[in-house]
Amino acid sequence: MNRKRADLYVLPELFNTGYSFKDKSEVRGLAESVSKGETTQALMEYARTRGTSIVAGIAECAGKKIYNTAILVKPNGEIEKYRKTHLFLFEKLLFESGRGPYQVHRVGEARVGMLICFDWIFPEPFRELALKGADIIAHPSNLVLPYCQDAMVTRALENRLFIVLANRVGSEKRRGERLTFTGGSEIVSPRGKILAKALDKEETSITTKISLREARDKKVTLLNHIFRDRRTDLYTELKKGRKR
Repeated sequence: MNRKRADLYVLPELFNTGYSFKDKSEVRGLAESVSKGETTQALMEYARTRGTSIVAGIAECAGKKIYNTAILVKPNGEIEKYRKTHLFLFEKLLFESGRGPYQVHRVGEARVGMLICFDWIFPEPFRELALKGADIIAHPSNLVLPYCQDAMVTRALENRLFIVLANRVGSEKRRGERLTFTGGSEIVSPRGKILAKALDKEETSITTKISLREARDKKVTLLNHIFRDRRTDLYTELKKGRKR
């Protein structure tokens, strides 16, 4: 764990198991209960003794179902979770898709939402969390596409909130397929400024100080507000839901 003191740590997606699995039975053998799992207990102990909160990605076992899950553990012992809703590639063969809803949780004075990796390509969950009051979106990831990090600037700008992207480095080879993770973890401000950036090919820890006031100011100009200026009367296709 990072030796730098922080009020909130964010670790990558599936940080304790790796990302690639040969089949569903292997995932099941590594998956844990959120509340009673060994990984959660270790994170809870770290959070309690250091007075901090942690977001981390794990494989969750819930009865017969397996989810790609982000957990939030707090120093007071509270645990929150988010099950990944947009599964990437072979994840569709291994995990159940989360059914939501997208939720915002208190971490000290901050309001924190969670998303995971491939959720980045869909603007809707970011906006949903922003509308629910999120100041920060914690985003555990195992990114392999080359342009994902660039999108975080846009997501932060269009919602005027902070994004903490925690990504893997290195590579994994399973089933004859090699995946190379792009690193580049970053913390992005509501104005689209990259406040801290990790290396692409080496494990790196990054920290920065933020102002929650900046995330709660949704004005673009004196007369423009990113939420109040929306023309929801014209977003007809969004109201119809997904197309099959």
